[in-house]
Amino acid sequence: MADQLFLSLWYPHFQAAALGPAVLGVLRQFAVIGAASGDSPRIEAVSVYPIGWSEAPVYTRIYDEEESDAAAPARAVPEAMNLLHDDFAYEFELDWPLWQPELEGDLDPLWRQLPARVRVVGFGPEFDEGAYETNGQVRIGFGLDTPFLQEDVEFDTEAAAKVRENIAQLVALVRAIEKNCGISSRLLWSESGESLAERLIARLQQVN
Repeated sequence: MADQLFLSLWYPHFQAAALGPAVLGVLRQFAVIGAASGDSPRIEAVSVYPIGWSEAPVYTRIYDEEESDAAAPARAVPEAMNLLHDDFAYEFELDWPLWQPELEGDLDPLWRQLPARVRVVGFGPEFDEGAYETNGQVRIGFGLDTPFLQEDVEFDTEAAAKVRENIAQLVALVRAIEKNCGISSRLLWSESGESLAERLIARLQQVN
């Protein structure tokens, strides 16, 4: 069964004023690994939540295709964080390309690199009663882990190769963050608590 996949990041001696640079640093790593075909990552949408997730956003912005300059992280992050508060969370949405199958009837799947939505959230220290302690000061939500397992696809050699490429991109992102973002610790985790690594090993053993 598909599961939500996250990467939580913690920083040493962290203060709310450091949240903007921390989020910006993480967003820049998507360009470091070439996840946007060599281009700088583009922000698709921003939402700012006060106090807790049950509250309505106090700021939202969805970027049009023509707003390439405004959608650059270097502009979008400071703009959203003009409303800097200890009890706010700042969510930035962007896409990165992952190999995914397009199924047409009984034909073999056609594999394409398609955009997959990622959500990078920076947590103020008082948001949701200190949610950063378990979520990290910055959390990346990758959505469903389907691209990294493809459990609903016949797992032949081609499917295994595409899954390995997606996993390699995920690993490259984690390593870039470890190298460039000054974190003190990180945790790759799934909503169910199951190990992605163990599920991946079991899946790759099914290659025909």
